[in-house]
Amino acid sequence: MNNLFADLPADLKLPEELVEVLSESKHVRIERIVSTGQVSPDGFWYDQNEYEWVVVLKGAAQLQFEDELSPRSMKPGDHLLIPAHRRHRVVMTSPNEPTVWLAVFLTD
Repeated sequence: MNNLFADLPADLKLPEELVEVLSESKHVRIERIVSTGQVSPDGFWYDQNEYEWVVVLKGAAQLQFEDELSPRSMKPGDHLLIPAHRRHRVVMTSPNEPTVWLAVFLTD
């Protein structure tokens, strides 16, 4: 048995997010992502081939969609489905505690 909150980094200034694939098959990939203040680079937008369902389990984040004026704030329990090719970026993750995400990627 594993725990989604096990082995969280003590260092809150990691150079990049920690991404761990928990399970995957031909059509589904489940990842635990741990952010420690990371954001998307200026001008960068994710444009993914798969759908992504994401939930914040711990910490906080803000996601910005290219077609929306304001970012969406997310706190523990908040989740959303990002359709394939909906351009988005991370504009904030908690700087003083790890933000733990669970992301489920779905393909046809």
